[in-house]
Amino acid sequence: MADASTSPLGAFTEQVAHRAVTSACQQVGISVDSAELIRMGSNAVFRIDAETIARVAPSTGHRANAQKQIDVARWLDAIDYPATRAAAVPQPVEAEGRIATFWKSVSPETVYAPIRDVAALIRRLHALSVPASLVLPELCPFGSESDPLPEFVGLPSRDAHYLRRRIEWARSAFLSLPYELPAGVIHGDANVGNVLVDTTGQAVLIDLDSFSTGPREWDLVQTSLFFDRLGWHSAEEYRAFVDTYGYDIMDWSGYSALSDMREIAMTSWLSKKADTSDAAAAEARKRIETVRTGRSRRDWGAY
Repeated sequence: MADASTSPLGAFTEQVAHRAVTSACQQVGISVDSAELIRMGSNAVFRIDAETIARVAPSTGHRANAQKQIDVARWLDAIDYPATRAAAVPQPVEAEGRIATFWKSVSPETVYAPIRDVAALIRRLHALSVPASLVLPELCPFGSESDPLPEFVGLPSRDAHYLRRRIEWARSAFLSLPYELPAGVIHGDANVGNVLVDTTGQAVLIDLDSFSTGPREWDLVQTSLFFDRLGWHSAEEYRAFVDTYGYDIMDWSGYSALSDMREIAMTSWLSKKADTSDAAAAEARKRIETVRTGRSRRDWGAY
């Protein structure tokens, strides 16, 4: 589990990302007058102009993943699957020790798709067969047993220790769950936040970072978790998702364990930002305490 907030170059801040995206634009001949930061997450996402979005990854260690995203986007474009399209420039681009990629803007404004459209896109994705020319990684959301555990330097030592122990559990338990759906191509971070509506009203899948092969249940558990534990979806929305996709993961015997794992993944991602963001640190501590005690997750903030 690579730390997305820091690298040997130092903290991955908005200022650092802005310098990198400016350099990357210059390298590929894209005019950049005023790159607007849209989101600072695992990647820094910028709007360059009405037609172009740029994503900056924290270090050159993300080059292989960036190349995978470009390859996946071009494959999905070739088969007319509605997903984010890579811009027609040589990429990925190394700039200031970071990795940048360029994408065609889905829409001038961020409009999230209705839940039925989210389910329909996931169902359609899960029906695809990956061409032999495209090699996708196997889903490994918590890293392998030989990978070092995250330090979580921004957390109190007690919380960091607890989170590392949960990751150790998840590494083993994830592989042993009795999955019912056939394994295959998955988005890896499928939820309503990664499906936007374009200017024609069509739902479009974005954020191909976690694209891989693995259990399809991983692509369904976030929507059920958002409904069941977090209260971010209504019962009506969840029923619409299930009816459209055609499978209710909450009826599966491994649902509770996989939901626990997804909570850990969500909390770990946020906890890596605790050393650079007071808000992230506070939210991470709250999440860890509710997981540790079994209390309600209904007050979790969306990140």
